[in-house]
Amino acid sequence: MPDDRDMRLAVVATIYRYLSHAQHFADRFLVGYPYEGEWRRSPGRVVSLYVDQSPEGDQAVDRGREFGFEVYPTVAEALRCGGGELAVDGVLLIGEHGEYPDNELGQKLYPRYELFKECVAVFEADGRAVPVYNDKHLSYSFDYAREMVEDGRRLGFPILAGSSLPVTWRLPDLELPHGTGIEEALMIGVGGSDAMDYHALEAMQCMIERRRGGETGVAAVQLIEGDEVWEAGREGRWSMRLLEAALSRSDTPRGATLEDGRTQDLLASGEIERLVEAPAAYLLEFRDGLRATLLMVNGAVGDYCFAARLEGEAEPVSCQFLLTPTPNVTYSACLVAKIDEMLVTGAAPFPAERTLIVCGILESCLRSRHAGHRRLETPHLDVEYLAPEASHHAHR
Repeated sequence: MPDDRDMRLAVVATIYRYLSHAQHFADRFLVGYPYEGEWRRSPGRVVSLYVDQSPEGDQAVDRGREFGFEVYPTVAEALRCGGGELAVDGVLLIGEHGEYPDNELGQKLYPRYELFKECVAVFEADGRAVPVYNDKHLSYSFDYAREMVEDGRRLGFPILAGSSLPVTWRLPDLELPHGTGIEEALMIGVGGSDAMDYHALEAMQCMIERRRGGETGVAAVQLIEGDEVWEAGREGRWSMRLLEAALSRSDTPRGATLEDGRTQDLLASGEIERLVEAPAAYLLEFRDGLRATLLMVNGAVGDYCFAARLEGEAEPVSCQFLLTPTPNVTYSACLVAKIDEMLVTGAAPFPAERTLIVCGILESCLRSRHAGHRRLETPHLDVEYLAPEASHHAHR
């Protein structure tokens, strides 16, 4: 089919190589992507690229040669396409992967804030701003993240940010009613801290933000680890019934299931405590009284599942956030469809404040761990917003 795409995009990335986030996302703007039973071509086309690092296996130069765009040595040159003024209609900022140091909290210091501010400097100097997609966290720092959101408000450009999990398919197709009463919520996830717990926290946030009154902020957090996690469950600090509901949605139980195919009640048998060598619980107290918990259960399952108790409902509701296989990872195509929506409408389909509050929750939980797993009050997490009426996750 003819290429009639007329929106010009700059990609600003940390690295661009096989299975990096830049490759997953930017490639879809080069060749298209599958979504809702059809092959889609974005209205945007990549016309420039900046990469912060060029490790072995770098694909930036080859992609530029194949698809006819330039790789520039600075962010400003990429946004101006080598000229004297802003020459693109949107920016894909993908600051994930690459060799960067960790801080004392164990956070990878990806330069998302720094790269974003270089884009903002161009917007300010040239008197025009364009939509920005920011992959995953806004920043490891809540203060930086808040400044980024305020930059968007100040200069009047939309910011779409966050994880692919809120927009992927759900099994079953659970959509909480907008304005529902949520009494308690629990999420289970897997992976390493700061990278994968972020995905799980944002998946839970996209569900609980739909509660009556909207999001009003977080009052306190605590991150606990080891045997204390299970003891906290037995004491009722998080709900064993919600864990049962979440585990019941998992398609990847470990242990005996992998050995001989038997089904297991991981919770009732106590097998989950044997399988999970390093459990972690993120205990969240919201300002409106909601309690929510993220349990990282590496070794027991391999997927991300949610459960909640709703007002007036005898049984919990629950679902799995579907993660499709590598290398296609078509759940990222679900997020590309939302980027396209922002490019066409000029408005982000869901607020950057969702990602902002998750950035703050994660940083505060890691500070709790660093401070000896103490409960920390979080008056700074005063983020308030209303979720959109539509959940924006994939249905078809």
